[in-house]
Amino acid sequence: MRNEIENVVDEIKQAISLLRRHLDWDQAIRRLDWLNNKAEDPNLWNDAAEAQKLMRERQQLDDSINGVKALERRLSDNIDLIEMGEEEGDQEIVTEAENALKALKAEAGRLQVEAMLSGEADSNDTYLEVHSGAGGTESQDWANMLLRMYIRWAEKQGFKVEVLEVHAGEEAGIKSATIHVKGHNAYGWLKTESGVHRLVRISPYDSNARRHTSFSSVWVYPVVDDSIQIDINEGDCRIDTYRSSGAGGQHVNTTDSAVRITHIPSGIVVACQQERSQHKNRAKAWDMLRARLYEAELKKREEAANAEAASKTDIGWGHQIRSYVLQPYQLVKDLRTGVESTDPDSVLNGDVNEFMEAALAHRISGGADVEVADID
Repeated sequence: MRNEIENVVDEIKQAISLLRRHLDWDQAIRRLDWLNNKAEDPNLWNDAAEAQKLMRERQQLDDSINGVKALERRLSDNIDLIEMGEEEGDQEIVTEAENALKALKAEAGRLQVEAMLSGEADSNDTYLEVHSGAGGTESQDWANMLLRMYIRWAEKQGFKVEVLEVHAGEEAGIKSATIHVKGHNAYGWLKTESGVHRLVRISPYDSNARRHTSFSSVWVYPVVDDSIQIDINEGDCRIDTYRSSGAGGQHVNTTDSAVRITHIPSGIVVACQQERSQHKNRAKAWDMLRARLYEAELKKREEAANAEAASKTDIGWGHQIRSYVLQPYQLVKDLRTGVESTDPDSVLNGDVNEFMEAALAHRISGGADVEVADID
């Protein structure tokens, strides 16, 4: 094998070794055997909450162990293919196996980052909000582009997406939206996306074709299950009902089915208009408020431990985490990690794993902030 492929193989082996170490491999195998035996116990479901907790642990452990085994198997298979191709002089087989190894390296790196998602709520589903900044139609269109980017990303990861609330802009785009992303580690992957995102482009809404800068913010917080107790005094909340602003049929648009809850002590506001029933929207909105208050508590703990500034700041200059430049050149740059892409079309179509992985690794390692010059 060429030196380049030998290096790829070495990096995959190192990643597998780290994954095994992180799992505490022998202990993980024993634990999974115990959980599999427990699943056969007819008395397990006498305590439904505990049973669900154990079954979630079983599924996650099974996925992790099988993921490592699959890496090992594919590594071995492709090494064998390269050796066979070289012996038979079949360059097509060699090239195909080498490309498979390169793809396997990227997957192993992703699994390494995912294995480190061990925060209290990392494995949970998540809510993601997008809010347009100042600038009217420009920023509202940008907010809609971001919403589409995250929906595309989630679908590519095999996550399910439920749109809970959309507040449409006057002419185009959205003023705000909330989605529910469902899948293992959804919050862990998306949590570093909270912050302000900046777009630079020639405006399609400017007849003089001038360059415009727009801002929108993203806010990510985990869905909390019934095992996490969040006490809310209803007297501290204001509940408003209003008509859904999005499409959805005659009934949705002509009744006050949408619900907005404002938690007065914290200033947190949540809204849901997905369901036709005001009762169901109210229930979902309470769930969202519990999640926001839980996320706020997690943030306090993290700030106390790391002395970090809060990520939710003014939507404008100086607070952005990532810049997306479409004109005069094409570049997406993360201002925390320095990671760049010269293919913004792919990024806006949901190819943001590279940025997420770098931000997660940076956050997990507690590395110093990267000094990155702003983009004009």
